[in-house]
Amino acid sequence: MGFKWMMMLLVCVLLFIGGAMGVKPKKPVNVPFGKNYEPSWALDHIKYLNGGSEIQLHLDNRTGTGFQSKGSYLFGHFAMHIKMVAGDSAGTVTAFYLSSQNNEHDEIDFEFLGNKTGEPYILQTNVYTGGKGDKEQRIYLWFDPTKDYHTYSVLWNLHQIVFFVDEYPIRVFKNSKDLGVKFPFDQPMKIYSSLWEADDWATRGGLEKIDWSNAPFVASYRGFHIDGCESSANDKYCATQGKNWWDQKEFQDLDKTQWRLLRRVRDKYTIYNYCTDRKRYPTMPPECSRDRDVPRKSSKKN
Repeated sequence: MGFKWMMMLLVCVLLFIGGAMGVKPKKPVNVPFGKNYEPSWALDHIKYLNGGSEIQLHLDNRTGTGFQSKGSYLFGHFAMHIKMVAGDSAGTVTAFYLSSQNNEHDEIDFEFLGNKTGEPYILQTNVYTGGKGDKEQRIYLWFDPTKDYHTYSVLWNLHQIVFFVDEYPIRVFKNSKDLGVKFPFDQPMKIYSSLWEADDWATRGGLEKIDWSNAPFVASYRGFHIDGCESSANDKYCATQGKNWWDQKEFQDLDKTQWRLLRRVRDKYTIYNYCTDRKRYPTMPPECSRDRDVPRKSSKKN
């Protein structure tokens, strides 16, 4: 396994050395936890470090825990530095996501699926529109996310949703309303993060169960960056729509370099893409026709 990891890291270096990104989101600004966030459940399972500039979420056999943003947002850039649960994390899920508050909710998900010691973490992304999800994509991360902090972020505007790992795009969900596909555009969302038990599905479809002798499981956070258009849950649009940096033309699509990086991530690290799952979707979902980096080869299933 050690040799496999070395080869993956070498491929990663060769993959991403090819030049600087084009237009990318503004650099996240690190702030204390309490500026933008507050605990949402199991407050005694959140540990504060360095004056609140860093926190830890703890999961044990009694409960997990989580936190949420103080405000709700329509569009923007949302980033978090996270260090994942180390060691045997099978059955755990660390989530970082945006979600609206009503029944037909919109949602933008990062879910990090724990694994046995030495196995690579799986990152699952999903998008819910009008209360319907089932748009999962899964990749192997090309580094060990338990060794150090990495940045996971979302850029969301009227034209696209882009998922980033560090500075590299790993997924784009384009606005395809003209194809009859709903797109999150009029429901403000809060930002959430949580650490919880999901051993009925998270690791190898539920085959690997959580080992409570390894508890507490700990995920660490810092950064707490929010740069969005704050809005009440009843507002349809932000008053400043069209005037913020993320609304400008250069952020309405990826540039050629970003598309090339995204295609490489798909070719080398994607293990599931709902767009290519003909068992679930005999007819390709219409929004997938806009996904220019659909793999040239069939995705492997985990």
